[in-house]
Amino acid sequence: MRRILLAGLCVALTMTVMASSPESKEKKWGVKLSGFVKTDMMVDTRQTVSAREGHFLLWPAAEKLDKNGKDINDKLNTNFLSLQSRLTVKITGPDAFGAKTSGVIEGDFFAQKNDNVNLFRMRHAFVKLNWEKSELMVGQYWNPLFITDCYPATISFNSGVPIVSFARNPQIRFTHKLGSFKLMGAAVTQRDHSSRGPEGVSSSYLRNAGVPDLHAQLHYGVTAANGVKLVTGVGMATKWIVPRLESNGYKVDEKVNGTSFIGFAKLTTKPLTFKVAASHGENLADVLNIGGFAVKEVKDAETGEQKYTPLTNTNMWTDIHTNGKKWQVGIFAGVTKNNGTKDKISATTNAVYGLGTDIKQLIRVSPRFFVNSGKMRFGVEWEHTVAKMVTSTKRDLNALPVDVKNITNNRFLASVYYFF
Repeated sequence: MRRILLAGLCVALTMTVMASSPESKEKKWGVKLSGFVKTDMMVDTRQTVSAREGHFLLWPAAEKLDKNGKDINDKLNTNFLSLQSRLTVKITGPDAFGAKTSGVIEGDFFAQKNDNVNLFRMRHAFVKLNWEKSELMVGQYWNPLFITDCYPATISFNSGVPIVSFARNPQIRFTHKLGSFKLMGAAVTQRDHSSRGPEGVSSSYLRNAGVPDLHAQLHYGVTAANGVKLVTGVGMATKWIVPRLESNGYKVDEKVNGTSFIGFAKLTTKPLTFKVAASHGENLADVLNIGGFAVKEVKDAETGEQKYTPLTNTNMWTDIHTNGKKWQVGIFAGVTKNNGTKDKISATTNAVYGLGTDIKQLIRVSPRFFVNSGKMRFGVEWEHTVAKMVTSTKRDLNALPVDVKNITNNRFLASVYYFF
């Protein structure tokens, strides 16, 4: 027994010496677990277009008349869900390539589709190398069009979609600081959020293009002596997709290009935070904006090879809220406009692929209030959405719906959080 105790003491002393040595400090690892438990309780005044049993709201469902002329979708809907509950693991480790290293794995119970609601899914999974002025990130993270320095603080999980771009993507992102400026470039692919085309929702359209979605942004940030902070920036992105590889038994060469621009600003004072952003995009269905593409013309009658043109959209929004630690009042307001196709399509062409292409314009206003106590938060939000939606299948030569009607939904949302 004495030998066992002596051996154990020797091992303990050895481990203590190793842990206190400079070499062991270089190999030290850190793991931090955080997240929250959240339950959302929601009521909609009509049926909606949404994901995960109504949790992720996009817009009100279009009018659907029965044989008596009554709107079938004019029906109250309610649900309680805890899908957004989240786990985050942050990892730090030894330096590599002269840079500090870190990693994040984050998931929730939102799943990938309605059929497997409540299953755990990956949100983020990335590693970072941080030098004095540069950062390299590789893995799955927010799409660069979702500006993490400036996004709506809504209680609703949709964060302003479809007015705000929203997606998480595998990517390689490099950022370099130049004084108060920050340059960012990224190459992005698709996974959970993908383009839409003849085969439905799929990442194959981007993969078959052979070139990732490319992004570039310039940010500027400054803090005044009185503590007022300003962050502003501009960016652009370009994406090629391939709708089809073959048609009528022939190999075809088809592509659709989309170029998008974004600008934003965030001003933080002691009592209030002001945020504003605007964007103009082409073929942005993969980031849950109204958009996609349409068949412009048939290039070859025998093979069926086609030319395409992207749908364009314009988004503008603002978000203002107080900065109290115990309670906060805020409001989000925004508008998105479907501008139709970049080029006119032929009168005989009617093939349109995308998301929300039956909407001409959408406006949303959502005031909110939440209160914090310790690690708990209770929040309420009223989300008022009005969409100009189709009442017929007619489209003009820019693939815009001709006959539209205002369709309104009011969502009343209450949320309970417990952070850890």
